[in-house]
Amino acid sequence: MTGGRAPWVLLGPACLAGALALLPLGYLAVRALERGPGFAWSVVTTEGTAQLMGRSLALAAAVVLACLILGISLAWLTVRTALPGVRAWAVAATLPLAVPSYVAAFAWLSAVPGLAGFTGSAVALTLVSYPYVYLPVAAALRGLDPAHEEAARSLGLGPVATFVRVVLPHLRPAAAGGGLLVALYVLSDFGAVSLMRYDTFTRGIYVSYQASFDRTPAAALSVVLVLMTVGLVALETRTRGRHRHARTGSGTARPPVPVPLGRLTAPALAWCGAVVSAAVVFPLATLAYWLVTGQRSTWDLPRLAETAGATLGAAAAGALLTTVLALPVGVVAARYRGRAAELLEQAAYAGHALPGITVALALVFFAVRYVHPIYQELPLLVCAYAVLFLPIAVTATRAAVLQSPPVLEDVARSLGHRPLRVLRTITVPLAAPGVAAGAALTFVVCMKELPATLLLRPTGMDTLATRLWTETGVGAYADAAPYAAVLILLAAVPSYLLGRHRT
Repeated sequence: MTGGRAPWVLLGPACLAGALALLPLGYLAVRALERGPGFAWSVVTTEGTAQLMGRSLALAAAVVLACLILGISLAWLTVRTALPGVRAWAVAATLPLAVPSYVAAFAWLSAVPGLAGFTGSAVALTLVSYPYVYLPVAAALRGLDPAHEEAARSLGLGPVATFVRVVLPHLRPAAAGGGLLVALYVLSDFGAVSLMRYDTFTRGIYVSYQASFDRTPAAALSVVLVLMTVGLVALETRTRGRHRHARTGSGTARPPVPVPLGRLTAPALAWCGAVVSAAVVFPLATLAYWLVTGQRSTWDLPRLAETAGATLGAAAAGALLTTVLALPVGVVAARYRGRAAELLEQAAYAGHALPGITVALALVFFAVRYVHPIYQELPLLVCAYAVLFLPIAVTATRAAVLQSPPVLEDVARSLGHRPLRVLRTITVPLAAPGVAAGAALTFVVCMKELPATLLLRPTGMDTLATRLWTETGVGAYADAAPYAAVLILLAAVPSYLLGRHRT
């Protein structure tokens, strides 16, 4: 089933998903060219724009490199070694997904004010986003047949050479996909860089929107950000390559024998403990301080429960829509070659690097002009989540489909089954664990999303993220503590399940 032209049963829904993801770009084109190409060009060629680009790319590069180191090392330790308490460490390694970037940024900034700027932004964003690398790499390691490594060792390669020459090439698609998600997350982040007072494209666009009624400069800056995203996606596609990563030989892959650490046990435990402490324990300790400080204040429990319910409902709807839209795109990207497949995948990534405020304003523009009944209603917010987080579900789906042997789909088609039946009976069941993991990850990030939720939530509706931001914005950290605690608690549940899942 690899190669050739994708069937319309996949291509049609994939085009629909791509069209939704590209909708903000239509808005940007209208706004950016509203005062003519000359004015837009004058905005994007200023020295300030070049500085924003350099600062954004430098931050993304630093965070991606750090996340690759953290994610690959933790994945190896928790999947392939006899690390004491390995199951607990595997769960703990995923828990930073439950910590919003703005909570992590405030925790570090309040304790170490000197971190403000590039260093603080890099630290906060690395500690909350390395699971984007850890999860797919750990899944790839669990699916890798140890026979490849045993064959390399029998030919005289040492442990390090075997890892570099045999294991790493098989991990490349997962690591590259995770690194791409981290880069796009960094480029689109608003909360952490704002609190750390580090000027990136997202902060520059937000300031431009707030400073003037003229949306053209901000739209022009957003176009540059989209072009940066397209470049990153193209680079990741080249890095991934077209190699097959599924096992198609006879027999069943054996589970790997855990590697004894010996004298490296203590350093390995110290490494895992340091990462988890910095990413999870420290923010929770800071949050506990807020809760203790605010003991004398009155908590509005009914409002807290209502806000938590609204958050869960919106996030669940967003995760469901995003997963449904991502399924055909992920299958097409994994199974078919050609320009159409590449364009669809790149289109799916377009909205993820846009600031939430830009996506929100684009959807407001579209809703007011064409579908006014959903303006300031939940469906519009759910569509924003799908635009923003479609790459997360696409990456998980594509990686899961790549891990399943395409020969099974070829056999089904040779027996006369139509593409829809092959998809329903072969492709989806085999990829189901990876798709479910992507859905859980999408659910977590939907709960934490802030800028788009601030603009698109229905009148009178609050989420935990918006309440937290409102209270911290006026310095009421003790009042914000209950909302932060519930947000982290709810997000920790799917994060725990992701870490606990071991095949």
